[in-house]
Amino acid sequence: MADTDTADRLPPAVRAEALESLLTERGLVKSEVLDGFINRFVNDVGPMNGAKVVAKAWTDPDYHQHLLADGTGAIKELGFAGPQGEHIVVVENSDDVHNVVVCTLCSCYPWPVLGLPPEWYKDPAYRSRMVREPRTLLSEMGLDLDDDVEVRVWDSSAENRYLVLPQRPEGTDDLSEEELAALVTRDAMVGVARVGVS
Repeated sequence: MADTDTADRLPPAVRAEALESLLTERGLVKSEVLDGFINRFVNDVGPMNGAKVVAKAWTDPDYHQHLLADGTGAIKELGFAGPQGEHIVVVENSDDVHNVVVCTLCSCYPWPVLGLPPEWYKDPAYRSRMVREPRTLLSEMGLDLDDDVEVRVWDSSAENRYLVLPQRPEGTDDLSEEELAALVTRDAMVGVARVGVS
């Protein structure tokens, strides 16, 4: 039996490589299939898909309403669907409400629109503290909210995954949908940051 204490101390990349080696060695999966899957979610899928959804919602009032009413359907309309994207609920930030997403049990995450979850999202400290002290943790992550802004924490699960529709930055009325999408970050769609104009 392996020493689980030692295994738990190994960096995730080393553990993933060992698991991949075992799976390919036993013929359970082909290395090129795993590489293709990872490449797809890092390069082809990912935050750029979510950014396109957000930019479309900012520029098309009908799509905006459809996205809030049926996140999964509206996102699928733009061609973004697949595993971990079967039930996506979109919550909108405003001047009075700031939404943030966490998965307290594991790391449920809307892969078709955000790609693979970042390490901090899977970290037990993020998962527990975001529920207990969201305003403090957001501040530590660089997002300071006014005291009168309500913070709503959404707990993703296998049944529902959440996507935050961030507020459109002021002074962006003349930007195209493509230019707006370039401003949107993964962190803003999780709710741990705002969309800023560079």
